[in-house]
Amino acid sequence: MTFEVIDTQLSPEGRLDTLSKSEVHKLLDTRNGGLYQLFRNCALAVLNSGNYTDDAKEMLERFSSFDINIIQRERGIKLDIYGAPASAFVDGKMIKGIHEHLFSVLRDILFVHEEIDANPAFNLASSVGITDAVFYILRNAKVLHPQLNPNLVVCWGGHSISRVEYDYSKEVGYQLGLRGLDVCTGCGPGAMKGPMKGATIGHAKQRIHNGRYLGLSEPGIIAAEAPNPIVNDLVILPDIEKRLEAFVRIGHGIVVFPGGVGTAEEILYILGILLHPDNAGIPFPLVFTGPESAADYFRQIDHFINITLGEKAQQLYRVIIDDPAEVARQMEAGMALVREFRKKKGDAYYFNWALKIDHAFQQPFMPTHDNMRNLSLHKNQERHLLAANLRRAFSGVVAGNVKEQGIRAIEEEGLFEIHGDISIMEPMDALLAAFVEQNRMKLPGKAYRPCYRIVK
Repeated sequence: MTFEVIDTQLSPEGRLDTLSKSEVHKLLDTRNGGLYQLFRNCALAVLNSGNYTDDAKEMLERFSSFDINIIQRERGIKLDIYGAPASAFVDGKMIKGIHEHLFSVLRDILFVHEEIDANPAFNLASSVGITDAVFYILRNAKVLHPQLNPNLVVCWGGHSISRVEYDYSKEVGYQLGLRGLDVCTGCGPGAMKGPMKGATIGHAKQRIHNGRYLGLSEPGIIAAEAPNPIVNDLVILPDIEKRLEAFVRIGHGIVVFPGGVGTAEEILYILGILLHPDNAGIPFPLVFTGPESAADYFRQIDHFINITLGEKAQQLYRVIIDDPAEVARQMEAGMALVREFRKKKGDAYYFNWALKIDHAFQQPFMPTHDNMRNLSLHKNQERHLLAANLRRAFSGVVAGNVKEQGIRAIEEEGLFEIHGDISIMEPMDALLAAFVEQNRMKLPGKAYRPCYRIVK
């Protein structure tokens, strides 16, 4: 099967108009240590926005002839692109939002390689060093705005959701926009796109012309969740752990919509952080919400949290069903508490330095078969550490479902095996089975083949 493609040349917009010879060499180096493959794959993912796939391996194979080169000229650089998905263009001209996202990819890949990975000043083995790296990446992308009061709502939820759930997420975004709140998501389709789309209408009605639609991604997931063009600030973090930390450092509250295993991973991440004793008393509004048809979904999530993390974790969030305006009011009220707390403590509005994030949540987790098999999934540990390990288990399932490296690992070595106490494995098995039954693991129309096996 062939897909329509277009060749083009692009000049950057903004300040990324010059590169050194060394930077160009690293971006085009196809050998070990070169950045070309990472740059190519992320660029292709951005250009594939709007196409109906959540399989990174399938996407890369579909456009295997895609190529991208950097041309250096006296007046700056150009990107020479061959075989780009035609969906990124209108009448032969690239959509402006996708154009901007392409150079955001270039900016972030270079910055992380040159200023973070190759910089001995950053100790990425330490918790402080990782947080500093996240801060510098966000600052370099110019998404930290010191002059703004807290108003950024992070919206999490699945890419594979029903039309009713998508419309609901859009209505919540609309209500947030009417109240002057900005939106940050994982930048992909589904519950990541809906709130942004709704917020644009709310902002337009309130004559807000500088609304923020911030998208945070990472190289492993971007191919499965291509950035939607509504995103007006795109940042590519190096891995899922730094992406998750960026969400909770830059956001002032979180709304969780229905989703699959990736959404469960995000829920466990934020609950694990808020359960840490050092974070007691720090205001962080957290709401789970969906239409009436999602009531059972959130009952399952709430039940799983109760069994694994206990009632203390359940007290950290509120479930609101079928009431978008109330969700927005809760977020607006939460912003006032966040502002008052940070003002009193002298903490920045634009980056949550006070939040304690345990190193267990920051260490990059490689979902190999051995690592998945050896996860510590038992209740004889502090609850926030159990949440960290549960987060890793769900992260591994995400990798096996949609990430190229994870998909190839399953093809070569078989299913991931997840071991643990039966009191944890049984509810986990039931929750994952529900995600499969509700078509939350893959986009509708695709048969789901499990990448995992629960060992009780």
